[in-house]
Amino acid sequence: MPGTPLGWFAWPLAPPHPVLRPFEPPATPYGPGHRGVDLGGATGDQVVAAAGGVVVFAGQLAGRGVVSVDHPGGLRTTYEPIGPSVEPGQHVAAGEVLGVLRPGHCRTVPACLHWGVRKGGEYLDPLTLVPPAGGRVRLLPWKEDHEPR
Repeated sequence: MPGTPLGWFAWPLAPPHPVLRPFEPPATPYGPGHRGVDLGGATGDQVVAAAGGVVVFAGQLAGRGVVSVDHPGGLRTTYEPIGPSVEPGQHVAAGEVLGVLRPGHCRTVPACLHWGVRKGGEYLDPLTLVPPAGGRVRLLPWKEDHEPR
């Protein structure tokens, strides 16, 4: 089960979880785009909370199972399509099972998880919240021309 490293959110699916479709922010609030990422998985895979918080929605939305969790700092994560195993108002810890992955979101694979994050009305790229693939951070050499302001 994925855990939450200090300062990072956890991946909502156990590895491997290839990114099948990246975040594509809309140019306008109601414009076209992809307001999350699609992660490859298998039907029945456990979907876990990316961080601790409170479940604010768990049920059917437009024919799909959806779970949304509010986190400290004003972030909300959303997971679909899943068969929820949590209830609204329930506190969840990072890595706690929210439900199981169901088919129906991606057309090119049997099952994938659409994972979204927003702060207020702004959608964010969930991949900026998780550790890089492989779990290692690579620091670049300091350049003198990049002094703090």
